[in-house]
Formats: sequence, C-alpha cells, structure tokens
Amino acid sequence: MNKISKITRRDIFDAIKIEEIWWAGKLDETEFLSRLYDLDNMKSNDARFSNAAGDIWQHRVNNNDWEEYWIFSDERFDLLNCDDAIFLNFLCQMIHPVVILDANEVDKILKMFNDKLCHDEFEIFEATRTSNRPFFSGRLKFTGKASIEKKGDEIKNIFNANYVSQQINLMESSIESSPYQAIGIAKELIETACKSIFRDRQEDYDKNWELSRLMRETTKLLRLTPDHISDEAKAAKSIRQILGSLSAVVQGISEVRNEYGSGHGKDSDFKGLQPRHAKLAVGAASTLAIYLLETHEIRK
Repeated sequence: MNKISKITRRDIFDAIKIEEIWWAGKLDETEFLSRLYDLDNMKSNDARFSNAAGDIWQHRVNNNDWEEYWIFSDERFDLLNCDDAIFLNFLCQMIHPVVILDANEVDKILKMFNDKLCHDEFEIFEATRTSNRPFFSGRLKFTGKASIEKKGDEIKNIFNANYVSQQINLMESSIESSPYQAIGIAKELIETACKSIFRDRQEDYDKNWELSRLMRETTKLLRLTPDHISDEAKAAKSIRQILGSLSAVVQGISEVRNEYGSGHGKDSDFKGLQPRHAKLAVGAASTLAIYLLETHEIRK
C-alpha cells in the first residue's frame, strides 16, 4: 500500500504546473522517460505505432497535440497511483544533474518537493555527490522522536510507536529529577523496539533472553551484523566498526541500569549518577531504538 497519498501527489503536480517547471528539463521527453521506463516495450495508445516511444514522438514532436503535462495523467505511467519508489524516482530524475544544471533551480524544486512530501513523512535527499554535482534519492523520514509521534495509525500499530514515544518522553522528563528512573527506562526502550520488530515479522523470541542476546538476535533478523557487510562494500571497515559497537552500547546501558537504574531495589546509602550520566544513556537508547525501527520499516 502506498504511503504517499494522492493528495500529496496532486499537490506536487499542481505546484510543478504553477511554477512552470519543465519536468523533462534540458532533455526531450522520450529521452527523459527512457531513463526510467522501457518505452520500446510499453504499449502505444496510437494504433499507428507499436510502442510508447513512437506514440510520444508522434504526439509531442510531430503533431504536438498533447498538453505539456500529459505525463501526470497518462495511465501507462500512472504517477498518481504508482509505487512510492517509482514516484520518488521520477521526482529525483527531475533534479538529476543530467536533466537540470542550475543549482539554484535544483534547490528551489527540491524544497518544493520536500515541503509537500513531508506531510506523508517522506523526503528527497542528496544521496551522493560526483564532480560537485548532487545525486538524489527518496526515503521515508523516520529519524527521531518527532517523526515517531507523527506516524500514521498503521505505523503506530506495527511498532507500538505511541508507547515508544511515551517512553522517550518519560525518560527525558526524568533525567533531572530521577536520573536512575531515566536509565531504567532507557533499557526498556531498547527491549520494546527489539520485541516489536520480532512481533511484526512474526518471528519468535525467547522471553528469557537478556538484553544483549535480544539485541544480537534483532541485528541478525535485520541483517545488520558485521558478517552481512561484504568486503566490496564501500567503507566496509567503518561500517563493521559502527555495527560492531551496537552490542557494546547495549551492554553498557544494561550494566549501568543494573548498578544505577530503576530496575533493582537500592539500600539507604544509595547515591545515583548525575543527570549528565542519565543523558548519555537516554540519548544512546533513543537513537538506537529509532534506528532499529527505521531500518525495519525501510527493509519491509
């Protein structure tokens, strides 16, 4: 099911027309669309031609009897209903360096796209840069607490994100007044994220697993373990180091929780850590939990 609504797509089409943005840029329309579709094997709506390439040439070059923004309503491309990835790829091609050279124009169009896409929690971002030219890709925005809180009912049900959000809020509000409670909830947050992923994927987990084991099994389920990073992958060594450190973060939070958190009774002489220590545990747990949920959603 698509998550970029028809309302958002129509808003983008309307904005392109109002701003008089030429969707094919400096390319001709067939050349532009050939970067995305196999026009030679796509049907023609004109009986005189065997494929869409001939059809488009006839009505946009030879006769020029189609309106300029015909692409937004052509059922063969179906941009109003096509898969989100296809729709985002079309938009990314509109600001590809081969299509448009003016950096200011690219920035203007990119901002317009993202202003519309943000309502459905999507964005177009600079994925890489070659010869000082940006190349773009589209993705689901799910990178922080605010994003979790704004997710639709479907995502909330899948991840129980409302509860996750409550945990984050409670952790943050407890940092100054009850650092030990914030540290205890930090551990619970990671457990919640991991178990939500297992449930959504209809995979079993052992309720007796300690947090480190639960985290390790979750990274395997998401194929995040260092073994899944090939030697050919760019910056493979760095990726392995980052992923390998996840277990150390979890182990550290677990140990701090056991010694200073809210999960165990304390004697009368107990002195907890300072708020700055709680901030470290809370920040690490929040970032890790959101990263796991984001990865799970994208890879679904």
